[in-house]
Amino acid sequence: MHATGSEPGTGAGSSPWPAPADLAELIRSSRSVVALTGAGISVPSGIPDFRSPGTGLWEKVDPMEVAHIDAFRADPVRFWSFYGQRFAALGDKRPNDAHRALAALEQRGLLDAVITQNIDMLHRKAGTRELVEVHGSIARCTCPRCGASVALDEVRSKLDDSSDGVPRCAPCAQALKPDVVLFGEMLPRAALERASELCEQAQLLLCIGSSLEVRPVAGLPLLTQRAGGTVAIVTQGPTPLDDIAEVRLHGDVVDELQALLAAV
Repeated sequence: MHATGSEPGTGAGSSPWPAPADLAELIRSSRSVVALTGAGISVPSGIPDFRSPGTGLWEKVDPMEVAHIDAFRADPVRFWSFYGQRFAALGDKRPNDAHRALAALEQRGLLDAVITQNIDMLHRKAGTRELVEVHGSIARCTCPRCGASVALDEVRSKLDDSSDGVPRCAPCAQALKPDVVLFGEMLPRAALERASELCEQAQLLLCIGSSLEVRPVAGLPLLTQRAGGTVAIVTQGPTPLDDIAEVRLHGDVVDELQALLAAV
């Protein structure tokens, strides 16, 4: 039976069901546990997600105009007018207790790895060691011409000093590109292959704060299911894969993960 309580402590039917404790039991009994996280895990840190009505990032701008690889190549000034704000906003954000809960599970030997769609570095800051960033990270930028790699702090300094708001490579003056996957780009092959391998080997996959709508990452839980593993989903909104979840928690992601951590 799939446990799908609308809030912690409420399950299918009329009897109460301690959802985090049930998920904790699945974690303890699984030889390999992997987490897959999306934008929802970072919202409590003050980072808006992309699609929520009224607050989603793409309600304010057209991603095809500001976050597409062609936009970067055609008009780096416009591209960086958007991404410069993102870098300034994301660079100072701190992990929340949901990020820290996953790091604690890893430290206890109960979580093998975190696969994240997020570029915000918050899993790193929380202490997660085995991390696969399938959409890249704001940690560095790269020069498309010479391949020079520039760390975030230096990129932010270049942004502050630039007359047109574009951080440029010092040797060749080319506009730097963030090491994130833009619209129109393929995911890094090595990261996607590692994520696929982890999901195929996982006895339990925890999908946390993800709408599970953006492919190819949205297909990763199906790899776990097809290999005989179990999928659990912890996010407030509906997902296309709710029907395959053995455990489905709908509460606040911080509350759910803190309760889970206390129960393992």
